[in-house]
Amino acid sequence: MDSLKLREDFLSFFEENGHKIVASSSLIPEDKTVLLTSAGMQQFVPYLSGEKDILSDFKSRHLASVQKCFRTPDIEEVGDDTHHTFFEMLGNWSIGEDKDKGYFKEGAIDLAFRFFVDRLFLDKDRIWITIFKGEQGIPKDEESSLIWQKKGIPEERILEFGWKDNFWGPTSKVGPCGPSSEIHYDRGEEFGCKKPSCSVGCDDCRRFVELWNLVFMEYNKNEDGSYTKLPQRNVDTGIGFERLISLLTKKESAYETDLFMPLIRKIEELSLKKYKENKIFFRVISDHVRGAVFLITDGVLPSNIERGYILRRIIRRAIRFGKIIDMPKNFLSLLAKEVIENYKGFYPETEKNKSNVLNVIKEEGEKFEKTLESGLKELHKIIEWFDDEKTVPEANLSIGEIKDSDDPIKKCKELGRKLFFLYQSFGFPIEQSLEEFKNFNVKIIFKKEVEDAFKEQFKDHQEISRAGAEKKFGGVGDRDDYRAVKYHTATHLLHRALYEVLGKNVKQMGSDITKERLRFDFSHSLKMTKEEIKKVEDIVNQKIKEKLEVRKEEISYDEAIKSGAFAYFKDKYGEKVTVYSIGDFSKEVCGGPHVKNTSELSDFKIIKEESAGFGIRRIRAVLSDS
Repeated sequence: MDSLKLREDFLSFFEENGHKIVASSSLIPEDKTVLLTSAGMQQFVPYLSGEKDILSDFKSRHLASVQKCFRTPDIEEVGDDTHHTFFEMLGNWSIGEDKDKGYFKEGAIDLAFRFFVDRLFLDKDRIWITIFKGEQGIPKDEESSLIWQKKGIPEERILEFGWKDNFWGPTSKVGPCGPSSEIHYDRGEEFGCKKPSCSVGCDDCRRFVELWNLVFMEYNKNEDGSYTKLPQRNVDTGIGFERLISLLTKKESAYETDLFMPLIRKIEELSLKKYKENKIFFRVISDHVRGAVFLITDGVLPSNIERGYILRRIIRRAIRFGKIIDMPKNFLSLLAKEVIENYKGFYPETEKNKSNVLNVIKEEGEKFEKTLESGLKELHKIIEWFDDEKTVPEANLSIGEIKDSDDPIKKCKELGRKLFFLYQSFGFPIEQSLEEFKNFNVKIIFKKEVEDAFKEQFKDHQEISRAGAEKKFGGVGDRDDYRAVKYHTATHLLHRALYEVLGKNVKQMGSDITKERLRFDFSHSLKMTKEEIKKVEDIVNQKIKEKLEVRKEEISYDEAIKSGAFAYFKDKYGEKVTVYSIGDFSKEVCGGPHVKNTSELSDFKIIKEESAGFGIRRIRAVLSDS
């Protein structure tokens, strides 16, 4: 069993059983309340809640997919046998159960059982089940227990767990949710802790592996924290792909499967070191470069905020781990090629975006490597200052905790400020700096105070910069000049056209408008081709010819985001925002002013496209009557 065959087996099984195969959605979710796609069901949330009709868009209630996902809460655990940042989720859905067409608990359990036992030949006698025991006013899931018993799973291998383990909540603060039934697999006593109490959920060993989570969505979580019944019942299931492939290939972890071994062999070649002797470093590097390739492929670029910060953090963390095992400069680009080669068969978009991926990784890597050595020296000085008993050497040395007499809270706050200036000067994310403290066995007692002081310093820095940023981000040079107002509206059309031609990575990075021209900066790592420039021009001019009405409305920021409006500077908006819509084509949070109809604009022409910094392109454009 290899990874490509397992994906194909899963999808073909569900297609044979009446499911429509749906492509993975982007790691950049449509739901603007979350940074990254972290579950297979996220693209289906409006259908699960009943807001949208599943049949009108998918022509089927039954769907299956292999979904790209990304999570970072456990990033410090990456390197053990089970944790990854990027991962894949196999899932199937029945949305809007009814007597004739949908399926609920019995159908979901039957499909899961047949796929595992009949298709993958897992041993039925090693399967253990967990169900929801009933809590917080939601009853015990006795129905699932009875269905599993009909499948031949004895009652003693069906265990009851509570809210934390067997109730699946929404990916955001509100939304569809419900009790779950999980399938666990007993790998055998040789993987156990030998304790008589060892069973599903044991924290001391990995004998029992959770493979499949079947969620029965009957409830909606409301803003006040209460739960009410959904207007329809849904099934939402998920298999951790990496976990399943490692089980089927009888490996300790997914790092020893074909998902990672090409990368690990390449790291051995480049570092002249053995994987078995350096597992943590090899695993972190291979995990992070894989994650970086998929983030960039889906339009994420390194930055100091939000998902761009996550990408920057994993690239820089991989470089730091690479330095420890003597990897050569620019090694991440070489590894990224291996990732693309390994995944292009199932994810052709990685090959299609290869030049962009390699360019972004190369530039971000070179940028960080230039400051890594000097930044580490400064960081080691900070560690020495923090623990004033000893000098931090180049080699590892056990260093004791700070004393109570040192006024630790005050010192930790000062540490936070020092780490901010290190971040500002050398680009060290605070998480990476704190990891370095661990490498020297320096314990930070009041970590929250360190992080709060860092955030406070960061916020102060933002406020100082804001006056200049107000002009940079979208100012109309002369708000009373009608020509400048026309250029402002043209800028909105340009922004949307770039988004459609170049993809979701396009994000406004700056704007300067006068009565003679517009200048627009946006995130994109490659020079635009002549064909792309022409296509953008044609779209803008077409929208001008369509004589689209420009509408203005005042709504809450959350409503604006849910409606699909572009909005990139959340910290400068209040609870109510002004949104300008240009027909059904463009919608942005903006202070205005704008023309009333695109017919007021003349022909649009891009006169120059150029670089405006790393990962940023700049367009200068004019209207023919200026």
